[in-house]
Amino acid sequence: MATFNMQKQININVLLKMLAGNHTLSSIIDILNENKIKTNKQKAIYLMHRLRKKGYVKTEKLSNNKRVYNISFNNKLKGFNYYDIINENSPIKLAIHEDYKIYGKKKSLEEALIYALNKKSVRSLLAILALFKKINNWSLLYKLAKKEDLQRQVGTLYDIARTIIKTRKMTKRFRNLSLPKKTDKFLYMIDNLKSKDFKDIEKTWKIYIPINKIDMEDYRKW
Repeated sequence: MATFNMQKQININVLLKMLAGNHTLSSIIDILNENKIKTNKQKAIYLMHRLRKKGYVKTEKLSNNKRVYNISFNNKLKGFNYYDIINENSPIKLAIHEDYKIYGKKKSLEEALIYALNKKSVRSLLAILALFKKINNWSLLYKLAKKEDLQRQVGTLYDIARTIIKTRKMTKRFRNLSLPKKTDKFLYMIDNLKSKDFKDIEKTWKIYIPINKIDMEDYRKW
């Protein structure tokens, strides 16, 4: 196996191609060693520094303090995805599992909220509660939510967010158009998941809520 030499650096394009994707430091070390580049933790950090300096690396810190590196040529082009928007505005960070990027005009908080809501994961729902602190285009949010039939879900999350953070005020129009009718049945926000908390909110919107109060501890420190 060839020994890694700090002085004789690996071609940056070769390195980028080899490590493209989402990795932890351990997986980076494994990939380099598999490609006959003898690497330890110190050398892997150095290589990440080289790639980051060129603009190819974005780093996400997970709840367990582990770092995940998104390595892509597209990062240098200043592209972004919805996770970037959420992570910029929430104390609960989402790992980037999708390697696509959006270019051109930056998407809105409202679009990011609907995108994450469609993912139907508890962590995504918790993360987007923070977006209500800044959302002010309720007309756009209603349009997007109605297209996906998610008005009640948005209203539910908004009322939950209000219990723990200061939010922008929901318009009466959004609320009145989104509240369930007497004939509407209860819905699951995430299939077969419901908590013992937020029963008043659950009754108002006729939606089973998969979030527990204990899940929101990160907001108390925010």
